Amino acid sequence: MFHTSVMAEEALHWLAIRPDGIYVDGTAGAGGHSALIAAQLTTGRLIALDRDPSAVALASKRLAEFPQAQVVRAEYSDMVETLSALGVSKVDGVLIDAGCSSMQIDTASRGFSFQADGPLDMRMDPDSGESASAMLRRLSETEIETLLRQ
Repeated sequence: MFHTSVMAEEALHWLAIRPDGIYVDGTAGAGGHSALIAAQLTTGRLIALDRDPSAVALASKRLAEFPQAQVVRAEYSDMVETLSALGVSKVDGVLIDAGCSSMQIDTASRGFSFQADGPLDMRMDPDSGESASAMLRRLSETEIETLLRQ
């Protein structure tokens, strides 16, 4: 059973998908919005990005039935470079559903949960960067205050 995407109808309405268009889902997650976009494409193309390796695996599984869809492990902040590397210079629409996903919050070991105990990690990509607990150990109280204010 796949996760049900939030505001899917509204997202699809505003994307105004053309069957031959090129679209990017910058936060693929479990692939819900991506699958809805890909289902409307014939000769078009969907590039689904996510920085979370678990999300990339889920989205890849969910989108396997759509040859017009491609899942790429990348941050949406690197979208231009990622698309350029794929030979895409322009797109017809971009969807970004920013923030933590229920998939991350529901998995206590990811460190985002407020419902279950787990390590204080809080990285969108658990394979890179510094965990929240390591950062808290390293930073001074003043640096933490500055970080939170900014």
